[in-house]
Amino acid sequence: MSDQIKHECAVTLLRLRRGVEYFQRKYGTAYYGFQKLALMLEKQHNRGQDGAGIACVGLDPEPGVPCYRLEKSNRPPCLADLLEKIGSAIPPLPDEPLSGDAMKHLYPFCGELYLGHLRYGTFGRSGLEACHPFVRENACLDRTLLLAGNFNLTDTAEIFRILQATGHHPASRQDGALILQLIGHYLEQMRDRRRHNFSLAEVLADAMRNFDGAYTLCGLLGNGEAFAVRDPAGIRPGYYYFDDEVVAVSSERPAIQAAFDCSTAEVGELPPGQALLISRDAEVRFEQCLPRKPLRRCVFERIYFSRGNDAGIHQERKALGRALVPQLLEAVNRDWENTLFSYIPNTAQISFHGMLEALQEECWRETPAGRMPKVRFGQIAVKDAKFRTFIADAAARRDFYMHIYDVTYGLLHPGSDSLVVIDDSIVRGNTMRNAILPILDRLAPRRIVIASAAPPIRYPDCYGIDMASLRELVAFEAAVDLLNMHGKSELLERCYEEAKRQLSGLEPEMTNCVKPVYDEFTDAELTDAIARRLKPEGLRAELTLVFQTCANLAKCCPDHRGDWYFTGDYPTPGGFRVVNRALVNYMEKRDERAY
Repeated sequence: MSDQIKHECAVTLLRLRRGVEYFQRKYGTAYYGFQKLALMLEKQHNRGQDGAGIACVGLDPEPGVPCYRLEKSNRPPCLADLLEKIGSAIPPLPDEPLSGDAMKHLYPFCGELYLGHLRYGTFGRSGLEACHPFVRENACLDRTLLLAGNFNLTDTAEIFRILQATGHHPASRQDGALILQLIGHYLEQMRDRRRHNFSLAEVLADAMRNFDGAYTLCGLLGNGEAFAVRDPAGIRPGYYYFDDEVVAVSSERPAIQAAFDCSTAEVGELPPGQALLISRDAEVRFEQCLPRKPLRRCVFERIYFSRGNDAGIHQERKALGRALVPQLLEAVNRDWENTLFSYIPNTAQISFHGMLEALQEECWRETPAGRMPKVRFGQIAVKDAKFRTFIADAAARRDFYMHIYDVTYGLLHPGSDSLVVIDDSIVRGNTMRNAILPILDRLAPRRIVIASAAPPIRYPDCYGIDMASLRELVAFEAAVDLLNMHGKSELLERCYEEAKRQLSGLEPEMTNCVKPVYDEFTDAELTDAIARRLKPEGLRAELTLVFQTCANLAKCCPDHRGDWYFTGDYPTPGGFRVVNRALVNYMEKRDERAY
């Protein structure tokens, strides 16, 4: 993705099913759990840029000392700083073996339960207090709660009111702090009512029955119990693995595979709406704790956010590239000899491979007998990962920003070649307009074709990805351009008035009031309008945009129908509130979040 957008976090839970001394004897280290947790976090560091935290709980802690250890960092690079901070505090183990209890007491982050988190905040808060895991302490071990998650809720105001109604005084409106307090409240209530027939699944059900949003939550109790639970629509990802030695939960499957050398088939997907419960004795069970809903797994995970080394994601991204080929060949008039195909690094590379395979197949079919078919391709753009600028002057900064990508010279024939470049998606279009297109234009192609593996992003997100404003979406601004161009600006006013009416509570159910804006025009008209917005002043090459269709997206990612970014069909009522609030903010020129 050429535009950098903030997105959901990574959460990891690890439970050792044997004592610490077992791992010291077998693997030569009492820090086996910490090392595996650190590896799983490292394999997901793309999901956390502004904060990291690790907590450790040991069974049967000695009275007089805390039952957990917790360390956080928001110092860039936060994960490396966190691991260095913990590692430097770990003294070498003595030559003489110690008992497991002695090791846990004398050495930090030596225990049976671990909880790790990488934070990528969507509200701009980056202080240590915003980093997970969060802790709700209690004098009783079975009421001490540590919580971390990958989540975003649209109804935090309602949760705030629920806590007030139960006699609490919430000290924060942050969703993580509110979730912690709400689960902690029901945990204490049920412990008081049921000392012998306690159900952690019922605690989670009571706390989360009114949640509107997306989440994968993991928690530890001070007595050694643990849980992981995923939203009933399966919006946010979550995976688990267990064997005789460990139970592991993580936001991405390859992180577990890397840590425990297991196959894809051995790593399961957390069942949406169910709680994975780990008892104090490390027994694992699943319990339904939330009503079942139609699955709406986030498709953006497949297009961009998760790493492409997951087997399923790899195949889906290749399929997205293949699906674009008919449109691309039409855009370049099937002129094989005078077209160079490339991609924008790094996440579009897999889609490029799929596109290239389909192009080669098509080229073989069209090449006359006796001639060697040839598809011209190469890496035309190379991102400068170390690029930094602190120039204050805006004009000079824009000129310097153009060089965030290097280009490969000598691949393109100036003046005669078309250049096709695939990207995984286009959100705001700022980097495309201000950096990529001017850089590519310096190579003097006759035509530049930008292909997006995703459809146009038309609607904001409220489930963990930082796209909460319509003004940030180039597709919406292009649609407004079309309304003004065709003298239909009154339609936007009508949509605005309807959004205000629905938000005032005059309708029992909300609808998406932005949809009529897009329904007024064809996909081709919208694509051309986006191209006009993206075209920088002075671009010499002809510019063409090609977007994936929603129909092809569904075929390429059949198990991930969370496509509200493109269709506006939100999986929860809060999504419709957010899109309507975003429209009101846009019309009233309010620079604020829609949730």
